[in-house]
Amino acid sequence: MNWVAPIKDEETLNKFRETLRAIDDKYYILFEIGIGTGLQLQDILQFRVGDVRGKDALAAEIGTKRIVRTFPLKPELKEIIDTFIQGKDDNEYLITGYASTNKPLSREQAYRIFKQTGTRVGLKSIGTQTMRKTFAWHYYKDTGDIHYIQNLLNHASPNITYRYIGEKPNIQVIYDKITENENQKAKDYLLTNKNGVNDIDSIITDLKQIRKQLASNKNQPQSFYGRVEILLEQMHDILKDYQLIER
Repeated sequence: MNWVAPIKDEETLNKFRETLRAIDDKYYILFEIGIGTGLQLQDILQFRVGDVRGKDALAAEIGTKRIVRTFPLKPELKEIIDTFIQGKDDNEYLITGYASTNKPLSREQAYRIFKQTGTRVGLKSIGTQTMRKTFAWHYYKDTGDIHYIQNLLNHASPNITYRYIGEKPNIQVIYDKITENENQKAKDYLLTNKNGVNDIDSIITDLKQIRKQLASNKNQPQSFYGRVEILLEQMHDILKDYQLIER
């Protein structure tokens, strides 16, 4: 399974939009709502016209706990939606499947169109999370506010959100948000039954095994060397961040 990445390049993003619009306006509207709000594909497909008419924000329940989140609409997106729904009944689904039925577009069909569009504009990493990741990445780049995205998407930690959008974590931002209660929990875990020491020993054991493989004169698969280089780069970065915070 390919990693689904956000569309970061503005030119590519506009080509994706234009290609969707050439196929059918409904796919364009679907995409605009997704990258403009951060809503999940399945949530957008359940909206009826009355759910969006004249609204400044859209609400949806997310996560297994069905937590309600509000997704604001920018004025330009409101204008796009208002034009699209002119003359439509409030009870109609916003994004329909076949024109002859009042049933929502299926996730499978939306996925197929997105994949086809991605191929046309030269993108391989397209999936059902493309819209949401694109919204999250651009919002983070515009504001630097990872915690807003974390809360909006109901992620358990900023680390998860950073991984979700494919960005290296800003350790200082994460560190500054740690509460004294969380520090105490970390201390309790690390000192109980020598959990911290044992975790470090386990990492050292793994690194020694990798070192042994590198030190031997036996050829490893080509992918092994690529993975090791990435691992070492990440570890150097993590240790630099740790040392920076400790100073």
